[in-house]
Amino acid sequence: MSDTVLDVKGLRCPLPVLRANRVLRGLAPGAQLRVLATDRASVADFQAFCRDTGNALLAFSEEAGVFSFLIRRRPSQPGEEGEVGEVAE
Repeated sequence: MSDTVLDVKGLRCPLPVLRANRVLRGLAPGAQLRVLATDRASVADFQAFCRDTGNALLAFSEEAGVFSFLIRRRPSQPGEEGEVGEVAE
């Protein structure tokens, strides 16, 4: 299975994390997302995002000013159907 790639180079905090979150919500549990960013703050931002959301930050690296983050979407939780913060009716 190939990774989904999200290119957010040139965007500054908080946009890289917000865009990644949107893409992750559309992926199947366990799917992987590779994010390419240039904002130095994205290192701390993605670490905190993954810690807070239960997604796994599998790896990150930097080459020539481009940060690459490999994130695995968290497994679905019991009763999880909609997006985070959505109220079921």
